[in-house]
Amino acid sequence: MQFPESWLRQFCNPDLSTEALADTLTMAGLEVEEVQAAALAFSGVVVGLVRDVQPHPNADKLRVCQVDVGAAQWLQIVCGAPNVAVGMAAPCALVGAELPPQQEGQGAFRIGPAKMRGVESQGMLCSARELGLSADHAGLLALQGAPQAGADLREWLSLDEAVFTIKLTPNLGHCLSIIGVAREVSAVTGAVFHRPTFRTVAPTLADRLPVSIEAPDLCGRFSGRIIRGVNARAETPQWMKTRLERSGQRSISALVDISNYVMLELGRPSHVFDLAKIRGGLTVRWAREGEQLELLNGQTISLSADMGVIAAENGVESLAGIMGGESTAVTLDTTDIYLEAAFWWPDAIRGRARRLNFSTDAAARFERGVDYATTVEHLDAITALILDICGGQAGPADDQITQLPQRKPVRMRVARCEKVIGIPIGSDRMGEIFSRLGLQAELDRNSTEPAWIVTPGAERFDLEIEEDLIEEVARIHGYQHIPTQAPVARLHPLPVPEGQRTLHSLRLKAAALGYQETLNFSFVDAQAEQDFAGQADPIRLLNPIASQMSVMRSTLIGSLVKVLADNLNHRAKRVRLFELGRVFARDAQAENGPMQVAGIRQPMRLAGLAYGSVVPVQWAEPERRVDFYDVKADVEALCEGLGNRSGELQWTPVQHPALHPGRSAEVRLGGERLGVVGELHPQWVQRYHLQFAPVIFELDAGLLQAQKLPVFAPINRVPAVQRDLAFQVPSGVSYAKMQQAVQTAIQNIPVCGIIREVRLFDLFTPPGDTTSKSMAFRLQLQDQQTLTDERVDAACQALVAELATATGAQLRG
Repeated sequence: MQFPESWLRQFCNPDLSTEALADTLTMAGLEVEEVQAAALAFSGVVVGLVRDVQPHPNADKLRVCQVDVGAAQWLQIVCGAPNVAVGMAAPCALVGAELPPQQEGQGAFRIGPAKMRGVESQGMLCSARELGLSADHAGLLALQGAPQAGADLREWLSLDEAVFTIKLTPNLGHCLSIIGVAREVSAVTGAVFHRPTFRTVAPTLADRLPVSIEAPDLCGRFSGRIIRGVNARAETPQWMKTRLERSGQRSISALVDISNYVMLELGRPSHVFDLAKIRGGLTVRWAREGEQLELLNGQTISLSADMGVIAAENGVESLAGIMGGESTAVTLDTTDIYLEAAFWWPDAIRGRARRLNFSTDAAARFERGVDYATTVEHLDAITALILDICGGQAGPADDQITQLPQRKPVRMRVARCEKVIGIPIGSDRMGEIFSRLGLQAELDRNSTEPAWIVTPGAERFDLEIEEDLIEEVARIHGYQHIPTQAPVARLHPLPVPEGQRTLHSLRLKAAALGYQETLNFSFVDAQAEQDFAGQADPIRLLNPIASQMSVMRSTLIGSLVKVLADNLNHRAKRVRLFELGRVFARDAQAENGPMQVAGIRQPMRLAGLAYGSVVPVQWAEPERRVDFYDVKADVEALCEGLGNRSGELQWTPVQHPALHPGRSAEVRLGGERLGVVGELHPQWVQRYHLQFAPVIFELDAGLLQAQKLPVFAPINRVPAVQRDLAFQVPSGVSYAKMQQAVQTAIQNIPVCGIIREVRLFDLFTPPGDTTSKSMAFRLQLQDQQTLTDERVDAACQALVAELATATGAQLRG
């Protein structure tokens, strides 16, 4: 919200400087984001009175003007503005004046003496754009009133006045007006709050427009009146234009400007209909599914049944509380109008504008709640301004009340308030604060503990529970008056379990492998969730911040692919990424707890992505694209410390919606599913415009955190023995199954207990043979005493027998 300081001080003028006032507003919860002058910096510009205008002898579109700037002699200035005329007052930049930059990136524009088509010019008459006051450059800026020649322009137009830009939290909807902010300043500083006075308009017409309210849950109160004979071409007063422009509003026409002015000053959005364009009466109702409406911004929308409208016999005329329709919009030819000021229920307005991908000042106010008790008074205020500026005759105010909010008293315990804020305030100070805020408050001394019973005003939709009142007390008392006290407590060091790694250590391990960490939102696009997780019914957000962030992710793969695509768009060639974060999935077994919600499982996952060459380009190694086995090695490195010996990590083929069906595997650890590794599915490579497939892994961070404690053992003094065994294995038997059979033999057959390590070192499929393959293993055998050939042979024979039974493998040769 933006407004000039003088407008605020009209209603409350505390004895504070501009800087102190800004600080006071900020400490009251109305954060002042910026304080700047009403106009850009310029110097050497005065009021010039045009005394004479003659045609330029050598140019048809130029004029030679004699300008009085309060000096002994008039200045001769050549001007090309079409509206220059004798007797007008306009800004005059003297020789040596510095004007704001005329284009972005340029410095100040300095005025010097010049010759224009052979005629000397001793300065420049300025338009509003040349002074940085507005975008208008159709002619000179005509100064109204009776300015004195030579007067400093910045002083005459109050261009050094401070303009405040404040950032309001959603609960401060009552501050979306000048009087709302003034009321807060009065409450904080104790300065007098000058309440606006409303002139009652006596009707001079008996005309009424029939209005029917069919939806009391949409409109609680509807006030309106007919005004005939207005002059829509009347000029908006300069004082009103100035205030609107300094509040960020563009002057459009007198009728629209008056409506905007009252909205900014009183917080009352209103709408002006062209009465001649309304067929029959008006009906306030919910829209019918599929109805169409062309809005004032030129956008044609399709309405849904939960949108409120104002309709006439010829269709929908306005989107209630949000924006008017083009069909009944006022123009410069309008003579008869219907003026509307209503109370729309916040729940009936909230979220509708965002759903239509635009926002309006009216919707921002109505969805937070607007004062429902002053619709007639505000209607009179708007009417009085229209009659004064545009003329006309007004009909009687038609006020219909259907259903208004019930302002229930809120109880705030004195002791509870002091406990939450942390300092003694006292019940008397609390009562003073409520009185300054204009709230009806009564101290209940009859209960077991003193408490204030506060009834919120018609404009306060944010006061519903005890905590709301406590916030008001803290805010008005002043956050700066609450001392900062460090908590005092006895420190107890927490035990660090040796059998569990921290999540930070996993990050360090991934970074040591050359991966860079990326942080992403837990909200993703529904299509990405379908692509990468196969979730047809993901967990949807009730109020997403954007359409592409509408569901909760159940995998980290989609986030990494998106980051990869962004990096490739910036010409990256080699990318290594990882993310450690939560995913979300439905689980009926999940219960409420400190870190979980009933029905939703939220495990931590560690995911990584590798794209491009294995190593950066160098002379020592040829360039090679990263493949499955490179990332498999990284996963094994991440699993170090989990007891990652041969046979403990099992790799089996897997079908995953995000991964290539023939180049992906599931990783299991001790019978538990650890995660998946594989190339991205070709379908998604094509959809996301990748040159080739990245290799991705996603692991359960909870399992990765577990680590085995070190077990100390003496160094074996006897050498190990190696044996190579080659097997003829059926083609359907995987390495993982062979590995599992080896582990079973080591654990269950005593003679095989001396086998320390089994590694696959050769895999061969004979040409044309589709029924079998050859797998060669290297065994390392060792014991506390020197092994004999008999013990080694017995272990090998037992292992061969176990593999033959479990997998059908036969020893070759």
